[in-house]
Amino acid sequence: MAAKKTEIKCVLDEKALHTVMLDPDKCRGCVTCMKRCPTEAIRVRGGKASVAYERCIGCGECIRLCRYQAKKPSHDSWDTLNDFKYKIALVAPSFYGQFNNLESIDIVLNGLLAAGFDDVGEVGEAAEYVTDVTRMIMKEGSLPSPIISTACPAILELILMKYHDLSGHLLSTLAPVDVAAKLAHERAVAKGVPEEDIGVYFISPCPAKVFALKMGLGVERPYVDRVLSVSDAYMRVLPAMEKLTEVRTLSTMSSTGLHWGISRGEANSTKGIKTIAADGVEQCVKILEALEDGGLGDIEFIELNACVSGCVGGVMNVENAFVARSRLHYLTRKLKKERNTIESIGKSREWFMWEQNPTVKDVFRLDDNRLAALSKLMEKEEILKTLPMVDCGLCGAPSCTAFAEDLVGGVIPRDSVCVRMQTENVKKK
Repeated sequence: MAAKKTEIKCVLDEKALHTVMLDPDKCRGCVTCMKRCPTEAIRVRGGKASVAYERCIGCGECIRLCRYQAKKPSHDSWDTLNDFKYKIALVAPSFYGQFNNLESIDIVLNGLLAAGFDDVGEVGEAAEYVTDVTRMIMKEGSLPSPIISTACPAILELILMKYHDLSGHLLSTLAPVDVAAKLAHERAVAKGVPEEDIGVYFISPCPAKVFALKMGLGVERPYVDRVLSVSDAYMRVLPAMEKLTEVRTLSTMSSTGLHWGISRGEANSTKGIKTIAADGVEQCVKILEALEDGGLGDIEFIELNACVSGCVGGVMNVENAFVARSRLHYLTRKLKKERNTIESIGKSREWFMWEQNPTVKDVFRLDDNRLAALSKLMEKEEILKTLPMVDCGLCGAPSCTAFAEDLVGGVIPRDSVCVRMQTENVKKK
């Protein structure tokens, strides 16, 4: 079935937000990050890496792989807690996996209150409502099969950039963090807190979520005001947890919601349908390519996570992904099994749906003018005939194809040559 393409409006200029910050003093130009970037957003020029941010999906692969720690994720600082009088912390399921010997997630929630927040919201609980809506959508069959989860913003960006024909398969629900933010804001207003005093803070495991929440993807305006890193929050919350003298019952999340923090958690929550789940950006790319080629058979639902093991594998976490995954499995045994539903909070299905629908992004086009783009495509093909096609990266581009595109696109001078071929020619002489 042909995929229907829809449109999104972003609330900020994408060029104003960088998900990855580069430290040129630490960068050694080793090309490791360049070779592994799934969208070929990185180039190495003058011995230093640079990022074409319009192509960056925030997956964090470059941060994860850089042995020189030249790349860091972009996020708000802990000092921004002073920006609002009434501060709400949104806690992702993966956050609980950072703590050793944790017997109750209520300890973490109380620790956040002790660390300076006035209220807490559980993203895992919000994920249960998204699960409820997903089941309704699956039952009515309003989207082409298989439906692709949009919970991972890095994968959503990847599809919008590189897999345009799959855009009609995207699940059109709000991300759980946006649902949690809306609910937390409503709760604060109901308590009589003035709108201007409310600040919603998400503790993020990855830079992709920072980008999505700052941009307000899928919503008319961002519901989250600040995005903190898990590593920063961990360092503040752990001492506060150790000083607790009383632990109030705050969590209303079920085991279903907590499972969303690890790969296959969302897929398993759909129940009774044929699902597939992949984690790690390379494996996700394989699934998307297989779907484009019609090779997934009767699969009805696809869950994709750019980070290995799911959100517990985010680069802004402090704990090993597999250790955190094990801890979440342990904690699920202590939670209720009965899942939260949208009926229990009196919300309609529409309340959980995208407010602004996404459109594809033509970041790989050679020219805005179609005739000029065709001419450059033909020129690129001619250039490729002269290249060795070994994708060595010596030229500062991740592949021979990327080098040819940089040439015809004017990114590098027209007289640029293949370094490998030039070196081999010198040796022959």
